[in-house]
Amino acid sequence: MIKKEKVIFCWSGGKDSALALYYVLQENKFEVIALLTTLNEQFKRISMHGVREELLDKQAESIGLPLIKMYVKEGTNAEYEKAMETLLSDYKKQGVSKIIFGDIFLEDLRAYRENNLAKVGLTAEFPLWKRDTKELIREFLKLNFKTITCCVNDAFLNDDSVGVEINSDFINSLPVNVDPCGENGEYHTFCFEGPIFKIPIKFSIGEKIYKPLEIKTADSDIIATKGFWFCELLPV
Repeated sequence: MIKKEKVIFCWSGGKDSALALYYVLQENKFEVIALLTTLNEQFKRISMHGVREELLDKQAESIGLPLIKMYVKEGTNAEYEKAMETLLSDYKKQGVSKIIFGDIFLEDLRAYRENNLAKVGLTAEFPLWKRDTKELIREFLKLNFKTITCCVNDAFLNDDSVGVEINSDFINSLPVNVDPCGENGEYHTFCFEGPIFKIPIKFSIGEKIYKPLEIKTADSDIIATKGFWFCELLPV
């Protein structure tokens, strides 16, 4: 019997992670020993997505894989890199050789991940890499995955687009400058049902919250405010 390569799957809780994990499990090439998720330590929520830790726990339980939680406070790259290096160094000693990500086409993000992993002697795998995002979202829906938008960037979408279940109508209604999978950070999702889950994740939809993001340009003291709309998802 061929021994499978031990890997950790970097899990965001959203649709791209769900589809990438589906491919990995179907291929049955790797031994996925755990899911790894970064959370804000103060608020106990998934970084960027704003999804509560309790819902993340329910996802992992339904998938049937152990969950590794990496908590960050400041949210800086330096803090993230140091914490990740410490954590992954320990798992490398346990035989892990590769980390799997759901990224699709952002070259700078891939390079960032690979460079960080190289520091601890690990490599990366990208099951969705360079796939057409229109095809990916169609396949995601065809496989009967279900997901809801939990966060949208107000530079691209407004509050009407957050807290919405993704379907063909949603994808067809997206502005032309929005990637169908939101790969440029236009929107983030929480996946609650599909072929990787033993049972659907039950939740209710709470209030919508706007959080501004202040950006100060180098040649001006003027602060241009953009931000994100979040939809509170409540465990049931």
